[in-house]
Formats: sequence, structure tokens, C-alpha cells
Amino acid sequence: MIVAGTTCPDQPTTEEVADATVALMCESVPSEVPGIVFLSGGLSEQAATANLSAMNARHTDLPWTLSFSYGRALQASCLKAWGGDTANTDAGREAYAHRAKMNSLACAGTYAPDMETATA
Repeated sequence: MIVAGTTCPDQPTTEEVADATVALMCESVPSEVPGIVFLSGGLSEQAATANLSAMNARHTDLPWTLSFSYGRALQASCLKAWGGDTANTDAGREAYAHRAKMNSLACAGTYAPDMETATA
């Protein structure tokens, strides 16, 4: 994803990230490539999910499927909820199910940030 550095004072909107990322991919990725998966390192789960959803919502005629390789965008909150303690296994599972649902919605371009609290 095309994002600004974390210390950049001018942070782009989710829509600007989506449009810049898709524009670059359209210029450089052959249409024969079946899919593009993003690493989400350096972004929060919510930011990575929102960016992916914006790409899929704003650009519905792309020749590739856009998704995650599901690193940080799927696991950080799960690991935090679980904390390595078997007593927290259910909390980890619930966090994982929530992240999987949010990322599934992002792949369909139907994620919205307010869904984070509505289904948490």
C-alpha cells in the first residue's frame, strides 16, 4: 500500500491511499496476475483493513483480486487477547473471529470502521 511515513505531518486519507496504490498497480502489474496480497506491517489492524476495503470499494473493475497475506491485520489483537494464557483462549478466538470478519468485509469492499465496535 502507498502510505506516508509515520512521522510525515501530512497523512493521506484512506481514499487517497487506495487510489494511489491502485494507480501504481495498474501501471506496473500485468492483468494476468491473479491476485495481489498486502502485508500490513507498520499499519494498525484497522488502518490496513480500511485501506484494503477502500481499494476494493472504489475500484471494482480491477483485473486482480486484492487481499491480505494476513500478518498484522489479522493477528495482533488476537495475540494480545490471548496473551499466552490458556485462560484467555476464548478471548483470543473471539478476537481472531472478529478480525477475520473485518478482513473478509474489506476484501468485499464493504468494511466500515464503525463495524469494529458494532461487532466487537
